[in-house]
Amino acid sequence: MNHAAEIVIVRSLLAAGDGFVSGTTLARSLGMSRVAVWQHMEKLREQGFAFEAVRARGYRLTAWPAELNAILLRAQLAPSVRDFPIEVINEIDSTNDEASRRLAAGAPAPFAIFSRRQTRGRGRFGRTWHSEANGNLYVSFGFRPLLPPTRMQTFTLWMGANLCELLANFCRAAPSLKWPNDLLFSGRKAGGILTEARIDSDQIRDLVLGLGLNLNCATEAWPDDLAARAISLAEQIRAPLDPNRFAAALVGRVHDAYERFVQGSYLETFADLWNRHDLLRGQPVTVIQGEERTSGTAAGIDGEGSLILRTASGQTRRFRAGEVTLSKP
Repeated sequence: MNHAAEIVIVRSLLAAGDGFVSGTTLARSLGMSRVAVWQHMEKLREQGFAFEAVRARGYRLTAWPAELNAILLRAQLAPSVRDFPIEVINEIDSTNDEASRRLAAGAPAPFAIFSRRQTRGRGRFGRTWHSEANGNLYVSFGFRPLLPPTRMQTFTLWMGANLCELLANFCRAAPSLKWPNDLLFSGRKAGGILTEARIDSDQIRDLVLGLGLNLNCATEAWPDDLAARAISLAEQIRAPLDPNRFAAALVGRVHDAYERFVQGSYLETFADLWNRHDLLRGQPVTVIQGEERTSGTAAGIDGEGSLILRTASGQTRRFRAGEVTLSKP
């Protein structure tokens, strides 16, 4: 459904802050009558927006939806990504699965799919990702990079580092990255990234970047086995986050990071960005690959995104995949 007029109205009222915007100004910017503007505002009221109307002054936005809302999200997008296709769904099996289905069906890319709840959310190795409608963020981005598979080895790491930068700037908090795809605060998991690709011939044809982020969920709302090792951003900064404002900032950051990745210019800052948030560097860790366990000290990543491990015997090992746990000293 096209909500272009409603988006312009909300964007204008948000920009005015506590000020008023005249009906004439809104009508002129939309190229429609004041009656038509009022009709669009009635549609916004049905979605949870509220307005104050003062004669000879205009309208002021006084309330808006607390949950993820497509109009409110799009109204807060940066100018560079205002045309980025976004859909907000109430419930879905998995945003990654839906993005993959749409790419396979030939949908134009890039795009983003947000859902308030997932019934079959998952992380790496097919693990279940707790995805209730509790104020958290579940989103997948669909891309068609048409790049050689070797170019994709650092993609998840690059996007994770950018997400950490976004969180650090948006929340004024210090997140860290646990290779290859976990976002943590104070050693507790706040989010995870799941990248999935379809290789066609010698190219990455379809690429899905999925993100699950604990935004506003209270710890007591999690299952007992998660409460001790998970954390929400709201808990970390001791204040709730506006999901729509954050989602809009996320779309802008992901878009810019993806463009830099495709162009290859990301290599100029990738190493510094990763090192800034690397949780494991210098720490004793164990890498698990099936039945094999290798322990040592994490020494960062190489140019291909592999984890570098220095064993007690002085040997240097590199791992492109695996599960990492911090070892007890």
